[in-house]
Amino acid sequence: MADAPIANGLFHHNNTTPPEHPSLLSLFSLKGKTAIVTGTGAGIGLAVAQGLAEAGANVALWWHTNKKAIERAAEIEQKYGVKCKAYQVNIKNAQQVEEAVNQAVKDFNGRLDVFIANSGIPWTKGPMVDGPIDHYLDVVNTDLDGTYYCAKAAAAHWRRQKIEGTDIFGNKLENFRGGSFVATASMSGHIVNIPQLQAAYNAAKAGVIHLCKSLAVEWVQYARANTVSPGYIATEISDFVPQETKNLWKDKIPMGREGRAEELKGAYLYLASDASSYTTGADLVVDGGYTLP
Repeated sequence: MADAPIANGLFHHNNTTPPEHPSLLSLFSLKGKTAIVTGTGAGIGLAVAQGLAEAGANVALWWHTNKKAIERAAEIEQKYGVKCKAYQVNIKNAQQVEEAVNQAVKDFNGRLDVFIANSGIPWTKGPMVDGPIDHYLDVVNTDLDGTYYCAKAAAAHWRRQKIEGTDIFGNKLENFRGGSFVATASMSGHIVNIPQLQAAYNAAKAGVIHLCKSLAVEWVQYARANTVSPGYIATEISDFVPQETKNLWKDKIPMGREGRAEELKGAYLYLASDASSYTTGADLVVDGGYTLP
């Protein structure tokens, strides 16, 4: 592997190699691979973790305030016959993120294949001109900075695994083509939501999208980076929103309803697996058509 994917302003040829294609369904298999998913107490993160486990992955569930992730880990392990363990991690702390990634890799067969950076919080304070700075910092630190910290810690393992061809214990690494980083962005990274006002959230999610596009180039020799941009999904994160506002949302969605968290599992599995081996720097918008008109 070359020291960098670019020389003299031009990409090296054959920075990557295609996977074998014995069958379409086999490309979606994550059997024997390790995935970390953040924000897994409920909602999108939990649904995605379940989807990856169903595809055969061993999954580390990260949570910060929702202890239900501990119970969910036991349920996933029993239901899908994979290894699943919960870790309490504050993704706003870069050192804690790095230590948690390292620990999960040690606990899960010494390897890392997939990282789903899903943790996020909404803006709830109305117009930014009146919003408290500490809430701005909390939103941006969680939604954007936390994603950056997760990406940095995961990439260190993927680069080493690709260069050395071994797991963290020095054993030969089987079935590793490169890492897959998938961040939860939002359609709010593409449009300005109304009637609610949430400038900080919109900016953070736009940053997540462009961060992953940039990482897709930096990492091309050892990992892929993509985003999923959900629309309005019926999860706990929007419980604070009045029903009248949710009805206005539905007025603007061609499908006429909010999505369900499990309707996102296919998008994340595609990006996590070898089925998307030629997909990097992409953003999959899953919004019921909201951003179309």
